[in-house]
Amino acid sequence: MIPLRVFSRKLLRLAVPIMLVALCGIVWFLPLRTALVFYKENTNRIQAFLPVEPGETFQIVFKHSIHLTDVIEKYRVTEDLKIEQYEFVFEEFGIGMPSNAGEGEEFVYDDGKYHIQNMSNVFPSLNIRNGKTVSEHRLIWGDQGDKMVWFNEYFDSGAWFTVKVERLTAWECVKGVEIRE
Repeated sequence: MIPLRVFSRKLLRLAVPIMLVALCGIVWFLPLRTALVFYKENTNRIQAFLPVEPGETFQIVFKHSIHLTDVIEKYRVTEDLKIEQYEFVFEEFGIGMPSNAGEGEEFVYDDGKYHIQNMSNVFPSLNIRNGKTVSEHRLIWGDQGDKMVWFNEYFDSGAWFTVKVERLTAWECVKGVEIRE
């Protein structure tokens, strides 16, 4: 018969590694980081991600392919991890540009640019295509909008992707590329 003390030590030597592996597995697959996630085309494959928190803002700046001026879409991350568009800025009227503000919005002309402010368009996701003919799109973020990357640093010219705000696990973060200034 095995003494109880020996049995307890053997059980402890077996249980501790199993518990450590289980704990590591839980941490590896537990959603911990909130991020703006860029999924390749219409898949669940993470192409890139930008860590964000609810209330933070970001901008997507497109170069209009016809009149070659910047079009700025300003967004904020909502508490329920959706994307809220709160402002739209452009320099010239034309194809794809709005002609006026919607109900509750404000249309302002300031310093050579048209602003549609007080927008509250909420989206669960955005479908975005990186420019092919004129590929000068960029992502801006930070407290003062002081951080910026060109889409071409992370995405192929002409590529399209779905953008969502989601909580990522450590495993998902490893699969994607973190967007950095």
